[in-house]
Amino acid sequence: MFIQTEATPNPATLKFLPGRDVLVGEPRDFRTLDAAGISPLASALFEVPGVEGVFLGSDFISVTKDSADWAHIKPAILGVIMEHFLSGKPVLTDGTAEVETDDEFFEPSDSETVEVIKELLSTRVRPAVAMDGGDITFKGFRDGTVFLHMQGACSGCPSSTATLKSGIENLLRHFVPGVESVQQV
Repeated sequence: MFIQTEATPNPATLKFLPGRDVLVGEPRDFRTLDAAGISPLASALFEVPGVEGVFLGSDFISVTKDSADWAHIKPAILGVIMEHFLSGKPVLTDGTAEVETDDEFFEPSDSETVEVIKELLSTRVRPAVAMDGGDITFKGFRDGTVFLHMQGACSGCPSSTATLKSGIENLLRHFVPGVESVQQV
């Protein structure tokens, strides 16, 4: 099994590509060992000293480290990923395929605007962000402001503010009348 690695815009996060499907459905972001309890893969990755975040995408795994050096922890991470896929264990345990979502917030009168925002995020933003090892999800819309949640490599990335303001905000303002700004939640 050959696992490719890619740098992300976030120097604390590496993207691992095992060359096979990782997770069917919505991506999952784990920030603690307790939260990772529903994923044998994420739990095993948290056992590597220095790992502080695991993001599971459709065909990749993004791992965020603390102050540890990549040269010291990358071989252990590769070993955990390889061992997991060779073992045949599931990525998520049974009955956990549903993503827990916080309630979205917006006025019922804004539902058409919200649908356009979600469509643009789904078709234009999320695929590009996934290439960098992360994800962005819609959380709400109020008074012209779109609220988004950044996950994986995007969470804590030094360039995330530029991505939000220069990229996503400009895109949404251009295509969706009524959008004035974008904020991270």
